[in-house]
Amino acid sequence: MAKELDYKLVIGNKDGKTEQFDCKDEAAEFLMRKHIGDNISGDNFGYPGYEFLVTGGSDKAGFPMRKGIQQDRKRILAQKGVGISGKTRTKSKQKGLYRRKTVSGERITTNTRQINLKVIKQGPNPLTGKPAEEAKVEEKAEEKKEEKAE
Repeated sequence: MAKELDYKLVIGNKDGKTEQFDCKDEAAEFLMRKHIGDNISGDNFGYPGYEFLVTGGSDKAGFPMRKGIQQDRKRILAQKGVGISGKTRTKSKQKGLYRRKTVSGERITTNTRQINLKVIKQGPNPLTGKPAEEAKVEEKAEEKKEEKAE
């Protein structure tokens, strides 16, 4: 039996707000093997007309995805960038201090749990926490409840 894919998508809108929703099944399969920096169409997971840029994410253990790492997970020697917090950089007064940190690779795999996306092209419908298909199903369910109540 194949492992069920389940991602949490965090979408950054152009107005600075973020929306989150779960991505499963065919939509999650579409995101597999995409890299940080890839443009993807929102048509494939419920946002027709939208276009997104993959900006990062994290794996099942919480390690951040970092561009340039080809393996699933790797310990790197880094001075700044993804995986190095601001406290680590500012706490030390030494110049040229490097830290060994564990980061996840740039490719979306079965180990990835969260994917960060940025809106490149706005679609006709407003961006909500649920894809258009799920919202339609919920609206129909609410209408049926109202009809039964009458």
